[in-house]
Amino acid sequence: MVENLQIIMINKTTPQPSLFSSLTDQLNPRHPLYLLANKIDWRRFEEAFSPLYCAVNGRPAKPIRLMCGLLILKHVRNLSDESVVEQWSENAYYQYFCGMLEFTPSYPCNASELVHFRKRVGENGMELILSESIRVNQED
Repeated sequence: MVENLQIIMINKTTPQPSLFSSLTDQLNPRHPLYLLANKIDWRRFEEAFSPLYCAVNGRPAKPIRLMCGLLILKHVRNLSDESVVEQWSENAYYQYFCGMLEFTPSYPCNASELVHFRKRVGENGMELILSESIRVNQED
């Protein structure tokens, strides 16, 4: 029998990030979607689309950055509305791209809300989103 058995514990030198810590603390800042998110001028979309919303009627709308981000991801990744919404709930880079600060495992919206957003911003709004996507890709 060993009576004086000592157990040596090794302390972790780097704590594991919490699921609820900031996405900027968890993600690789060299990931293509992380870089792209920081190149896009999201204010352009806010300025162009904010007048299309009424602040006092009905349920609050989804954030403009979220909706524009989902549409850009949809086109960049060649996804359906349903697929981009589903993948968003599983992908922290998608969520960071769309302006989220923390990971959220739920869907950001119903896929049909992308249809409503496209109708709300119209052809000119979709062209603005496309032109901003092209602008940042030409910078590379």
